[in-house]
Amino acid sequence: MEILANKIRPTKLEDILGQEHLIGPNKIISNLVKNNHLCSMILYGRPGIGKTSIANAIVNELNIRTRFLNATINKKEDFDIVIEEAKMYGSIVLVIDEIHRMNKDKQDLLLPHIESGLVLIIGLTTSNPYHKINPAIRSRVQIFELHELNSEDIIKGLKRACNYLLDIKVDDDVFSYIAHVSGGDVRMALNLLVTAYYASETKEIDLEFIRTIHAKPAIFFDKDESGHYDILSALQKSIRGSDIDASLHYLARLIEAGDLDSIYRRLSVIAYEDIGLANPSIGPKVMAAIEASELVGLPEARIPLGTIVCEMALSPKSNAAHIALDEALNDVRRGNIGVVPNHIKTNSKDYLYPPNYKNSYVKQEYLPEKLKGKKYYHPKNNKYENNLNKLWREMKGE
Repeated sequence: MEILANKIRPTKLEDILGQEHLIGPNKIISNLVKNNHLCSMILYGRPGIGKTSIANAIVNELNIRTRFLNATINKKEDFDIVIEEAKMYGSIVLVIDEIHRMNKDKQDLLLPHIESGLVLIIGLTTSNPYHKINPAIRSRVQIFELHELNSEDIIKGLKRACNYLLDIKVDDDVFSYIAHVSGGDVRMALNLLVTAYYASETKEIDLEFIRTIHAKPAIFFDKDESGHYDILSALQKSIRGSDIDASLHYLARLIEAGDLDSIYRRLSVIAYEDIGLANPSIGPKVMAAIEASELVGLPEARIPLGTIVCEMALSPKSNAAHIALDEALNDVRRGNIGVVPNHIKTNSKDYLYPPNYKNSYVKQEYLPEKLKGKKYYHPKNNKYENNLNKLWREMKGE
């Protein structure tokens, strides 16, 4: 599998699968390479979507001295060697896999050389660098998020791999099936194809044969993946509509397909998008159910998931909080912001400290002058928000 992966790994950016927001005519990374200019960068995104391939294509097209290290496996001494090599040749590109795991010693070693330009880094990570990467590193690099690959991207990669598999014959529906069950991970898709190739006497691979290797239920299987997203949409709309039976039905279909990650993500969204302030305890409860599900795994994971979905369907609903934030974001994006009032700026002597006043409330303006009187939040009619608003009015003495 590794030999095949090395054979078909793109050597040019134009051969990269997907990532059209970064690669292609007049796109950021393509333009950097076209202009023969490389900056330190971090590429992040899910496994198997092309981070290493992009790094390889960049350094290959620019034909520059490059070394590859892993932040977990390679020791500080290995980084020392790269720096000495950079000094010898004037510069070097260091591709660092799992950069989010790079410890402080290695970071401190690299920082001055990244800043001077002696070492240009291309960091690869599956973790959000805004959460996992040291700010000192972040401030010296450009961060590019890679998007998930769609079925067409995966199928293109599979067909490209077939050029390296002698006498292979694959039905078109096999490509679609592999693309679906791989969940956007091209490495997983290629591994399944190669396994099927070497497991077949005739080198002819049909849908029945591929399912003997990867027996994931084809509950969602359709050529454009719409079925998968339709089930997730139906789950959310059923919970939003407080139909507990329909909610359990769609949850069951997702569980039967073993698609826990999609369940986790969608329930986390529903907790805040659809239920929100009407039942603010639901967010932590969803996270607790997810943690319990991860701890016990399937089939027992169905128990905490079923319990939380029932509570979510039966909960009152409110989208007031996130709608309010969206309105605020729209103002910010339109440039409708204004200047922070002087009395709430840092260390202002004119600031009135609410806890020093009756009910911990004192009337003073917090919004910029041009937004004075602006209302973003419009509460829904439910017990929790009604109580919040009652307490708010009492606090103000109304």
